[in-house]
Amino acid sequence: MALRIGLKPALPLIPLLPGLSLLGILGVLLRDGHGGGLSVLQQFAAGAVQPSIDPIVLGSLLNGLQITLVIAVMSWGISSVLGVGLGLLSSSTFWEIQAGVRWPAVILRRWLAPLRAVHELIWGLLLLQVYGLNGWVAICAIAIPYTVLMARVIADQVDCHVSPAIPVLKGAGASPWAVMLTGLVPPLAEPISDHIGHRLDCALRSALILGVFGLGGLGTDLSLSLRSLQFQELWSGLWMLAIAMVVLDRLLRTLRGWSRMLILPVAMASPWVALGWGTQLDLQLAWPVAEWSMVVGNLIDGSQGFNAALEISWPGVIGATVWITLIAGCVATGLPPLLLLVWPSQASLRLQGVAWGALRLIPAPLTALLLLMLAKPSLSLAGLALGLHHGGVMGRVLIDDIRSTGVRSAQTMKACGAPNRVSWLYGPLADVSRAYLTYATYRFDVILRDTAIIGMVGGAGLGWQLMEALSSFHWWLVLWIVLISAVLTLLGESLGERLQGSWNSRAMAL
Repeated sequence: MALRIGLKPALPLIPLLPGLSLLGILGVLLRDGHGGGLSVLQQFAAGAVQPSIDPIVLGSLLNGLQITLVIAVMSWGISSVLGVGLGLLSSSTFWEIQAGVRWPAVILRRWLAPLRAVHELIWGLLLLQVYGLNGWVAICAIAIPYTVLMARVIADQVDCHVSPAIPVLKGAGASPWAVMLTGLVPPLAEPISDHIGHRLDCALRSALILGVFGLGGLGTDLSLSLRSLQFQELWSGLWMLAIAMVVLDRLLRTLRGWSRMLILPVAMASPWVALGWGTQLDLQLAWPVAEWSMVVGNLIDGSQGFNAALEISWPGVIGATVWITLIAGCVATGLPPLLLLVWPSQASLRLQGVAWGALRLIPAPLTALLLLMLAKPSLSLAGLALGLHHGGVMGRVLIDDIRSTGVRSAQTMKACGAPNRVSWLYGPLADVSRAYLTYATYRFDVILRDTAIIGMVGGAGLGWQLMEALSSFHWWLVLWIVLISAVLTLLGESLGERLQGSWNSRAMAL
């Protein structure tokens, strides 16, 4: 009982603890900082209110945005349809209903796990080396991990929402498919449709990231504008992207408002609509016999593989990757509640919603390039850039949760004489802390995968080593780096699941 009493007052303080890492990051940036880039950052800020309206620039950006949208929508539709199918096949409940066994679901999950552990950027760079610059490279790079991620979520949802009506239907002699449609589909329609809708926003940001690294679309234009310091052109593209994201979000909300069952049919139809719309996207994918022969030939010699494994100091590289993940995760988790308590009010929620949207809008590699204008490259800078981007996601989650639960608790405590910050700390923030921390453990998994993005910019971690190996066509080293990245991601997912299970059990005890 004493433990429960002690944990309840401390609960809203736990999301604030990761924010203490900002003190250490600030110290490192002050040590490594320089003022040479302040004027450049001022020009960057000025470009936000004075974007370029040159017709030639706008035409090029619109063309890039169209390519990015086509890639995002096609990969989203393909991964949604395949993910739902594989998710059902990966569900123990599905196999119990159909055949009375569980083992096929376990085997399929184990086989699919490595595919989702490899980041879409790594898939893109690997496919780019073999197939060259082609629209299908970016689509497949996103669709492969997204399909398996979707399958994992669908399988977990199916296994977690086991309806008590299922044994009743089975006892009444209903067919397996009748049991599925009657006992599983109704309770799963809402969470699955919400997740499918959320993945479109993720696919759009992934398509943008692939463009930043040279796979075409708006991301390529934004990267070139930033590197050439054409901030007005950069902000023209960012504003276009922001409008597209808002329109897509409103469209999906409208569809869910009409009927949640519409999301999957829309996802099924979207690749064909996007294919007809993106006529300028090269989607001719030939089988590159010579390129595959070169790759396979280099991998045949096993002695080269052993020597390649010794070329890298793995403890240092893995340590740098984990350290970037921890820094970014602490920044992303701790920054939103800290800023909420700096100015706790309804107006603050609206302004912070805009700020978090801006952080989600700017890709993490571009944020890292901006920070490099103020400080020397370091693990702290790489972690800060990645943390700010994911802080935009966590900030949106926190604000949405507070808006859904309401601020009545803060108003009640304030009416009783409590200070404003204390009222918000032990009111709305306490109400959403458990859900927020549960999502934060999942976000750490995503951040670990995204270190591949930031490592290629910051010159550290597995991402940087992968770029070096790809540039020299050292395929054995590429294979080792991809395998280590996959193992790290799977270990991170396992740890996150254990933390979520432990947290949920403690929450149930409270």
